[in-house]
Amino acid sequence: MAIGSDRPDFRVQGGSISPGLHFIATPIGAARDITLRALDLLAAADVLAAEDTRSLRHLMEIHGITVGDRPLLSYHEHNEPVALPKLLRALREGKSVVYASEAGTPLVSDPGFGLARAVIGDGLPLFAAPGPSAVLCALAVSGLPSDRFLFAGFVPSSGSARRSFLEDLARVEATLILYESPKRIYEMLCDSVLAFGEERKVAVCRELTKRFEEVTRGTLVEVVQAFSDRDVKGEIVVVIDRGLRVQATQETVEAALDRALETMSVKDAATAVAEAFGLARRDVYQMALSRNRV
Repeated sequence: MAIGSDRPDFRVQGGSISPGLHFIATPIGAARDITLRALDLLAAADVLAAEDTRSLRHLMEIHGITVGDRPLLSYHEHNEPVALPKLLRALREGKSVVYASEAGTPLVSDPGFGLARAVIGDGLPLFAAPGPSAVLCALAVSGLPSDRFLFAGFVPSSGSARRSFLEDLARVEATLILYESPKRIYEMLCDSVLAFGEERKVAVCRELTKRFEEVTRGTLVEVVQAFSDRDVKGEIVVVIDRGLRVQATQETVEAALDRALETMSVKDAATAVAEAFGLARRDVYQMALSRNRV
């Protein structure tokens, strides 16, 4: 429907909603970021479902919407075997069901995939009301190319898995969007230098749309320095510019080894640098031994 059109939304008419499952996006920070359509759906649905029922109830109270005597069901990965049959039963009975994840858009690093797959598999109606998304919000404020991007989800927590994960992404010719814990952001940025090179542009977006929103932009080496002695808190989205793999010259490999040896053992540094440049680990290990003795 074009902006400015006076046509009613065919899924919300006369205070009722078309039967089927309706995914809605919820605010990632500011409560007023919810859409008018999402509020209409919350007000008129036969059944409400949420990743966290307390959060959804609070959001509805803020906007003056009551649950009333309607069912409000919890649905997430841990209770799916119990909750999914209940939601499917309501849908088969021709009811309208609205589902909201904790914050942002369902399925984007949030529950909902199993529910969507089951609904589609049963041939039941499935709709989505677009709205807040930390992924798109971070991309918008990063200042990095947005014509082609990849959302890769949460970065692995362990060092070796994280380095392998980032090395695989180094070959992707698109802007990268990642979620990371504030406790691991510094280590993740250090490993990113090895995977992408010092000069790759990056934006670290913290607490988007919240009171203490902050975006730190620069090259990877600059942003590593900015986070080297910080006690970081809040939710973080990292946006990394596209770029070509760093050439494996003697100078670039030695420089990468020197940086890695500042925080890693000789063995781990050699493994990380070898993976980053696509070199034989044995050769890089010998180089690391000689650099470590300097």
